[in-house]
Amino acid sequence: MSNGFLPVCKADMEAAGIAQLDFVYVCGDAYVDHPSFGHAIISRLLEAHGYKVGIIAQPDWRDRDSIRILGEPRLGFLVTGGNMDSMVNHYTVSKKRRAADAYTPGGVIGKRPDYATVVYCNLIRQSYKTTPIIIGGIEASLRRLAHYDYWSDKLKRSILLDSGADLISYGMGEHSIVEIADALNSGLSVSDITFIDGTVYKTRNRGDIYDAVELPHYKALCADRRQYAKSFYTQYCNTDPFTGKRLFETYDDKLFVVQNPPAKPLTESEMDQVYALPYQRACHPSYEAKGGVPAISEVKFSLVSNRGCYGGCSFCALTFHQGRIIQTRSHASILAEAEKMVWEPDFKGYIHDVGGPTANFRAPACGKQLKKGACVNRQCLFPTPCKNLKTDHSDYLALLRKLRELPNVKKVFIRSGIRFDYLIYDKDPAFLRELCEHHVSGQLKVAPEHISNAVLTRMGKPCVEVYRRFVQAYEAMNKKLGKEQYLVPYLMSSHPGSTLKEAVELAEYLRDLGYMPQQVQDFYPTPSTISTCMYYTGLDPRTMEPVYVATNPHEKAMQRALIQYRNPKNYALVEEALTKAGREDLIGYDRKCLIRPRHRADRTAAQPQKKVPKKKTIRNVHRKKTAKKQ
Repeated sequence: MSNGFLPVCKADMEAAGIAQLDFVYVCGDAYVDHPSFGHAIISRLLEAHGYKVGIIAQPDWRDRDSIRILGEPRLGFLVTGGNMDSMVNHYTVSKKRRAADAYTPGGVIGKRPDYATVVYCNLIRQSYKTTPIIIGGIEASLRRLAHYDYWSDKLKRSILLDSGADLISYGMGEHSIVEIADALNSGLSVSDITFIDGTVYKTRNRGDIYDAVELPHYKALCADRRQYAKSFYTQYCNTDPFTGKRLFETYDDKLFVVQNPPAKPLTESEMDQVYALPYQRACHPSYEAKGGVPAISEVKFSLVSNRGCYGGCSFCALTFHQGRIIQTRSHASILAEAEKMVWEPDFKGYIHDVGGPTANFRAPACGKQLKKGACVNRQCLFPTPCKNLKTDHSDYLALLRKLRELPNVKKVFIRSGIRFDYLIYDKDPAFLRELCEHHVSGQLKVAPEHISNAVLTRMGKPCVEVYRRFVQAYEAMNKKLGKEQYLVPYLMSSHPGSTLKEAVELAEYLRDLGYMPQQVQDFYPTPSTISTCMYYTGLDPRTMEPVYVATNPHEKAMQRALIQYRNPKNYALVEEALTKAGREDLIGYDRKCLIRPRHRADRTAAQPQKKVPKKKTIRNVHRKKTAKKQ
């Protein structure tokens, strides 16, 4: 295209001499041609393999003509809800509508429907009855089999059935999407594409399914939450590309949904090729009048160095989506991108991030993972680090040093998150030193999530003693460097396993720390995480042990208020929580108390009081003045 972007209208197609596109990519996000956006990677990759791709970004789902603007594609439609699940994008954990959408021009809310992938596919089917539809992205990936949907509070079918699509390309789709495109281009019917790793397909012929693990029937899952917990854990144990088995679910009328094993991880060379594609690194120029797309501001001057995460946090969907095996780009690839970036007119000298899901993971956890996969029966870091874990920051440190030396670079930040337990297990203090010296600007954000070991165990996080070791090491290093820098801990309330007792423990820890967080993340049950399975079933799928789950909105509000107990608006909730937890000892004037008892007049002001004449004393006058002030 003359402006470097892929076609978004017929005029663009005509200018490029394209009579018919091979694929039309329908996306719930605005069109941003940057490698931090999934639609940019997949469309540019297909273009690199010789396919003509056009983009329909945020079509009006109430107007069937909006899906026809590029005509019928030769090979198929590609559909994604966007970089986020559309329901997470739209709603807070309390199910209130969000005020803005960072992936829409001008941050305007409401430019995509709820359950966007399903709605877009049904819209396509109104006009194109037989054209193949392949769905992907995080919304389709995490809903690929039966899943608990928090917003409807129901167990939903595979998104493949509700959308009417033909295939799901799940996880990171570079391998699978090219194989699908080549299969369609060869003349193969989409119904016959049942053999590609990283895909999910549907069939009515049981005989076509081979070498597969059968999951419980969908009706059994709906009838018995224990069955769902077992089924989910079977899925969780088959997310590795080397050891994962083919899985299938049965639905009504002998309809089967089949999940093929995950696609193999990208090699370093393949990762380099993906990030070397001709991205414009900007949102489409048609959005400029609306103020651009807010989501690009944080990533425009950031660098992706890795994918995957072997941290294994229970509330994170990365195991299901990107997998546990770390995939990295070469230093040469990252530096080549950085060298272009630093000369952009609006670059101010700050590289905002160098990382990925976990910034300081720059290699697989151990040598065997790229040949035999990640262990099925244990985690790399939890509950204690595996004896085969390689704790080495030298490669990441070397990369950061090279980036710091580039012209125009004033500072290189690390914002995508440091895994503090991995850092503290490294006996070489060099990375911690350079992190504090060069890559922190006053505050470092880390994610202990909680301090109660009972809750941390359910979270799949290390015990609180590990976090305390890190805090001590961080403070000591900053003191040694003569820097005044602080930690900003991310904390989560109401995670499965957290009762009011554990919530009070967390409040006491914050009291001793002298810190009250500005924001608190209440646990959000998103599709396909262990924590969400616990929330829905009341069982830990790893052990099938019962787990306490706070589902009552009022109790969740109390747990959240305890973390911000100093906020006067939270007083009533904190007082109620402490009373219910049997911790009235924390209501008083002692320095260990969380809140002070309110004057009796404050508690009973709403009730009519019988006036009793009192002797005017200095004490009574003082009380009246205090009451007026309060």
